[in-house]
Amino acid sequence: MEDTAHELKKNEKTAIVEGLHQALADTSVATMKSQFYHWNVKGMSFGSLHAMFQEIYEDHFVGQDDLAERVRALGAPAEGSYKAFLERTKIKEATEVISAEDMVKDMTETQETIAATLRTLAEEAGEQRDPLTEDLAIARAQVHEKFAWMLRAHLEG
Repeated sequence: MEDTAHELKKNEKTAIVEGLHQALADTSVATMKSQFYHWNVKGMSFGSLHAMFQEIYEDHFVGQDDLAERVRALGAPAEGSYKAFLERTKIKEATEVISAEDMVKDMTETQETIAATLRTLAEEAGEQRDPLTEDLAIARAQVHEKFAWMLRAHLEG
């Protein structure tokens, strides 16, 4: 029989919850960044980028919820303040309007960073015999890798 969240040892849960909090912080900051870019993109690619940035932030909002709910299922409180997210995240916050091309480059790097965070989480969850977190992390990593690929396609000419 597979271990359930309640059967995981405290040290196993701690490592997984830390990974989930990292993914939650990275995803939350990326959500706000993609909204910021959605609001401020301009130029010849406005339509497609405006729509893509919206697709990204809508996806990430759902992803945040999935990650936070997994933290709760493991019995820990989910972090939820932007202060905590900004202190923890590996994602650089967007603070100024930049060119559409630079937005795409930055969001590509953002998606790649989140995918890497989630791959690390999947590995940790696998080692700790937590297949539910492992599956969640793998599924979310695939989403971020797909967004990175779609964004990179905008840069190829």
